[in-house]
Amino acid sequence: MTGEGPPRRGVLVVTGTGTGVGKTVVTAAVAALAPGRTAVLKPAQTGVGPDEPGDLADVARLVPGVTGRELGRYPDPLAPATAARRAGLPPVTPAAAAAAARDLARDHDLVLVEGAGGLLVRFDEDGGTLADVAAALGAPVLVVAAAGLGTLNHTALTVEALATRGIACAGVVVGSWPAEPDLAARCNLADLPAVTGVPLLGAVPEGAGSLPSGEFARVARHGLARDLGGGWHTPSS
Repeated sequence: MTGEGPPRRGVLVVTGTGTGVGKTVVTAAVAALAPGRTAVLKPAQTGVGPDEPGDLADVARLVPGVTGRELGRYPDPLAPATAARRAGLPPVTPAAAAAAARDLARDHDLVLVEGAGGLLVRFDEDGGTLADVAAALGAPVLVVAAAGLGTLNHTALTVEALATRGIACAGVVVGSWPAEPDLAARCNLADLPAVTGVPLLGAVPEGAGSLPSGEFARVARHGLARDLGGGWHTPSS
């Protein structure tokens, strides 16, 4: 199930093709352009201590007024299941994440569920993943990808994993578009939809996450496609 378009209301799950691809910034960009009340759910935050700002702090800074909810926090920068085990803390299960998303959806127009790392990173020792959260919710998944060399394979594998599980893929967004894209990045704008079979829904400029909220909203509008509330289009279109 691919290319069905992202919802402007309901629940949208956001995953990355790996770590460091700009998933949190894209989540914030989608939230900045969403109509009505928006919530961002981070089921498992890893790599930060109890009093340190996590991904939701970045979203709140970029999109004032958004609701944020975090279910579990673990200090080691590892997969949630491993980080929870090392910290001696209970893991966040897919069932708990899905229940929290449903609870937020009762009084929010859009709930964005941001995963940790990639789609199949383990949440718990039973092997639960973000894909299980999306399946439990019946929610589509937006895939955040890197811009350059190697991204075609990583993105195609993520979209194929969704299709194998019968989960709709809303599309792909490049999470950190370089100021001076190289040949591979430029070619990937056309090649990403060709190899995945789902639409490319934007390319958010690198460094957008350091902008003040007003400027970030403007950049988000230019960096995301119409289906996500913006005006971005591929240079070839």
